Amino acid sequence: MGSSSSLYSALAKTVSRPPLPHPRDSTYNLDQNLADPLELLQECREVLRNRPAQLQRALVQTGHGDSRQTIRVMQWNVLAQALGEGMDSFVQCPVDALNWAERKYLILEEILTYRPDILCLQEVDHYFDMFQPVLASLGYQSSFCPKPWSPCLNVENNNGPDGCALFFNHKRFQSLNTTHLRLSAMMLKTNQVAIIAALRCRDTGRAFCVAVTHLKARSGWEVLRSTQGSDLLRNLGNVAQRIETEEKADADVPLIVCGDFNAEPSEDVYRNFATSSLGLDSAYKHLSTDGKTEPPYTTWKIRPSGECCHTLDYVWYSHRAFDVNAVLDFPTAEQIGPNRLPSYNYPSDHLSLVCDFSFKDPTLVSQ
Repeated sequence: MGSSSSLYSALAKTVSRPPLPHPRDSTYNLDQNLADPLELLQECREVLRNRPAQLQRALVQTGHGDSRQTIRVMQWNVLAQALGEGMDSFVQCPVDALNWAERKYLILEEILTYRPDILCLQEVDHYFDMFQPVLASLGYQSSFCPKPWSPCLNVENNNGPDGCALFFNHKRFQSLNTTHLRLSAMMLKTNQVAIIAALRCRDTGRAFCVAVTHLKARSGWEVLRSTQGSDLLRNLGNVAQRIETEEKADADVPLIVCGDFNAEPSEDVYRNFATSSLGLDSAYKHLSTDGKTEPPYTTWKIRPSGECCHTLDYVWYSHRAFDVNAVLDFPTAEQIGPNRLPSYNYPSDHLSLVCDFSFKDPTLVSQ
């Protein structure tokens, strides 16, 4: 279904750039020859014209905060190409729905549709040949932290290790510091990673930290996930404190933490984040009628063992410093379809999370 078209002109220009000057961080040529995001979006849709239409989702306004100066954040496990084709066994997903020649356009279509200011991704195994050059052409600065023992490397014809990637709009934010973490558990380094980026908002001059992570998967590893989460919280506190000192801030540096936690809200790692001294709350609770409940699912797939419908992905934020202006709702079961995810019109088994934040009045934050 669909055509395996060659790269169109604008996308072709982005992937023909010279190699990166640094193996993990991209900061070069961000102010020259920026691509038109609407043009790229149209090109994606032209390539995908024979596939079913994109899932329709709406931004739900919360009625909080100043909508004139929002920071849009997208959290998304994009599904590593090597895992999707070689290891994850999506038994109801046709093989040709996962071919990279077209699936990359589905991924770009999702990103370009919502045009986040900050983009936090997991399972990225095409950073250097797709994500980085294309998004750099749109003005994003980025950082990539691969897993030390990526399962992608066990797949024949893989494209290298998968890992976490963090992108931000260079025109809106200045980079102050970037920290790459290999998460620890019981004083031992694990295979899971995180990135913490300290940024300054160019409009307001305010500093804040954004983090992206992907915790250990599968049932039976709940204690390890909890310990990894505690290690991340400790590092977040240390980085924020360091930035506070460097910036001579008179209030706590606020945080936004995105991730595939591989954990339902009933797990300890979720409770640890919800009760942390860092003052974090989960943005997607704003979708619920009571303001206290997570969505019923963020991932929905069918594997040989059966149907898996879980809430595993979160966007945490400093509730004393940020307001949540809007969140992107989720497609219904009917929209997703009986074969679930991924599919011909959605490229991952995880749905993207999109939130609009705004800074609260700093005089109120410091009180």
